[in-house]
Amino acid sequence: MKLYTRTGDDGKTGLFSGDRVGKDHPRIEAYGTVDELNACIGLAICGIDGTDDAAEMLRSSLLSIQSRSFDLGADLATPEGARNSEKVGRIDDADVVVLEGLIDHYQAAAPEIRCFVLPGGCELAARLHIARTVCRRAERLMVHLNHAEAVTPQAIRWVNRLSDLLFAMSRAANHAAGLDDVPWEPKGSG
Repeated sequence: MKLYTRTGDDGKTGLFSGDRVGKDHPRIEAYGTVDELNACIGLAICGIDGTDDAAEMLRSSLLSIQSRSFDLGADLATPEGARNSEKVGRIDDADVVVLEGLIDHYQAAAPEIRCFVLPGGCELAARLHIARTVCRRAERLMVHLNHAEAVTPQAIRWVNRLSDLLFAMSRAANHAAGLDDVPWEPKGSG
């Protein structure tokens, strides 16, 4: 099978349903950003040092999130009720609950937050912050799409929780590296 098909040379791409839309369609923007998020999570995984239980849990959690992100991309690429939509595994309430449990775990792995924090600290935390900001963009694009075409409500909740989880993971990564969060110093505070 060839990697190139030439079918997108006219600026359109195919949805899983078989419908063709412009590559700048809000649905394509949304799942394209989820794909970018997935790449950022892969980069974060590459920054996990060690093989202890905490490192393995983080690695395993992020790998699972990557798989669910692919599910989310398929969900976004296949509107409910469209042709082939019954073949798509959609994000559901159980997926949201999994993220909430992980948020609780990673939030407990760092000191209580007392201020706004800047992205940074150790390299892993910075990579997780990059993933978090891309996740927030994906969420905005999904909400925008939802104004015109239905998006699974659980998918929007899941991506919202994911950004919170990535924040909690970044703080836990700094704490595990022995680094404090980088506090925001508002103008005029010093």
